[in-house]
Amino acid sequence: MARVSSAVAGKVSVSGAVPLPQLPPGGAPGRRAAACTGRTSVVRQRGEVPCRAPRPGGPFRSLLRWSPGSDPDLAHNTSTVPLAPRFTPVPPNSAARAGQARIASLVSFGSTAANPSQGSPTADYYALTHWAYIDELVFWGGSSGEGIVLAPNAPVVDAAHRNGVRVLGNVFLPPVAYGGDLRWTRDLVQRDPLGRFPVAEQLVRVARTYGFDGWFVNAETEGGDSELASLVQRFLRALRSAGAPHGLRITWYDAMNSTGGVGWQGALNELNQEFFEDRRGRVADTVFVDFRWTAAKLAASGALADRLGRDRHELWAAVDTGSSGWNTDVDWDAIVPREGDHVVSYGFYRPEWTRDHLTDRSPGAFHRADDRFWTGESLDPARPAPGAGWRAPATVVADRSTVTALPFACSFNTGHGERWYEDGEAVSDSAWNHLGLQDRLPGRRWVVDTAGPRPEVTLDFAGAWRGGSSLLVRGEVTAPAAVGLHRTRLPLTRGTVVELVHATESGPVAVELGVATREPAAPGLEVPYTWLPVRSPGAGRGWRTARVRLADLAGGTAHGLAVRITRLGKEPVRWRLGALTVRDAAARPRPGTPGTPAVTASAQQSGTAALRLSWRRPAGPAGRVRHYEVSRILPDGARRFLGGTCGTALYLPAVERAGREEAAVFEVRSVDELYAVSAPARTTLVWTGSR
Repeated sequence: MARVSSAVAGKVSVSGAVPLPQLPPGGAPGRRAAACTGRTSVVRQRGEVPCRAPRPGGPFRSLLRWSPGSDPDLAHNTSTVPLAPRFTPVPPNSAARAGQARIASLVSFGSTAANPSQGSPTADYYALTHWAYIDELVFWGGSSGEGIVLAPNAPVVDAAHRNGVRVLGNVFLPPVAYGGDLRWTRDLVQRDPLGRFPVAEQLVRVARTYGFDGWFVNAETEGGDSELASLVQRFLRALRSAGAPHGLRITWYDAMNSTGGVGWQGALNELNQEFFEDRRGRVADTVFVDFRWTAAKLAASGALADRLGRDRHELWAAVDTGSSGWNTDVDWDAIVPREGDHVVSYGFYRPEWTRDHLTDRSPGAFHRADDRFWTGESLDPARPAPGAGWRAPATVVADRSTVTALPFACSFNTGHGERWYEDGEAVSDSAWNHLGLQDRLPGRRWVVDTAGPRPEVTLDFAGAWRGGSSLLVRGEVTAPAAVGLHRTRLPLTRGTVVELVHATESGPVAVELGVATREPAAPGLEVPYTWLPVRSPGAGRGWRTARVRLADLAGGTAHGLAVRITRLGKEPVRWRLGALTVRDAAARPRPGTPGTPAVTASAQQSGTAALRLSWRRPAGPAGRVRHYEVSRILPDGARRFLGGTCGTALYLPAVERAGREEAAVFEVRSVDELYAVSAPARTTLVWTGSR
């Protein structure tokens, strides 16, 4: 896409507030698989530019030399969450359709040389949560000066996989105006003496090793000929063929065509169809159709896909939201008409506008903007705003869910926050982000049924039970208000119980749990919930835990969960839901304790340390772990949360010495799907020098 001038070219370390000396080899986790010059592509500290203009043959040299065994950053950069299967419930409005258009999203999560491997110490982050509407996410970036192969960060992949969304890395061959060189295209399609494409084989190896789902290939360097185009097409086929047995997918961007020149068609046509399908069959899984599309071009593209025997919804019509977001002028009827079948699918280019355009970039402000982008002006997918110019995904595409098995829990944690909470208490006052710690959140934001004024429903960061946020319902609530939560396919037995951790800040209120044992008969109809009283022990304003047994619903399936709030007094309501858990009532063992952690690299300066920790997964049945949490044990015995990860290694960029302590004590705990924690495993870092 010619409009990109610079972007990320890999992973860099999480940098701390205090400048630290460069760690020794195996120090700060760095970029991975960022093809650049012949020198290493690993960046040791944020802000260091990894390479300059690549020499002939240089862009893919480091990629071809890469191997998992020689990668010191492997444990820090590998996704561990498998891609979850998902289902499509009956849509909440009659315009949202299943089995037709889908959505791709091209996202730049960080700027050049500032894209952290494992989260970073700020809440100002594009913490995407509307996975329910996305089919494929492209980890967008790459530039001529910093690397043209970009592999996704593990936290993004882990969050996406929990929600059933594939994540693709990016191969970017930039236009000459942006520093591109046609030699790099020729390097990409180099063949060995047996006629194989070694770069294609290595790209598959990278994706399989790091746990993401394929590649977005964007060849925009001008000056080629038909012979080069033929080689690129054969390379693309080889890349897909090598990856397909492992579930990898390839998306081709509409730029280079069969002449070898770059002529953005804004269509699938005779000039580019062979990069999608040729006489031998499938070449790419999907095509991202350039922004130059028109209604006529998209109609012809869909018809051509039909004639080729392909699904027309494997074509993504590009929608550029990077500068105007929901104010973007889009001919929606050319893609997803209200009447008649959808023509093709569509792809958002840079939806992180919902964060970038804000003056107030607090987490709450971001999620309010992001909800409007994905849900629409009404902020209720069951009641779309009539005649709205912005055709939000919730008004077009059926949402999907991965909540299909017990146990299931959600603490409404968005993957970033201004502090970290455990059991309702802040155990760190530091801002943070790490999408791998994000929960599976409700896909529909927010369906509210009430005969009175609609209360405001938000993900709020002023208090939480666990993580960084909770669900807040506030307003007059003059009539009972039912708030839809997760769409599910959970088997119910006589032992199934639901636990809710909630707090009333203003009220008082009566709370009920809704369980739907069947779907609505048609899109747009209300979900038929069975309402069960939530009786909480004790009283007051603090967090309370209530348990609701579902024995009377045994033998059925929970198709949806909801809560209903009824005001008992005359005060405006402020009610928080901190956690929702569905499980079997039988006792469940705690997760296993991780292996003893080790400090594998460290550097100290003026009472501040940067270090790497690593540990082994617990063995046996108790080894089922959702993620790990790392804390600091202070001299007074207090525990301070430092970070978490789904993997078995964590980089801590800036640990400060506490007074005159001789050693810093760290503990690592396993956390399971119900947020039960293991016994801690501990290690220490001895401080050097006097204080």
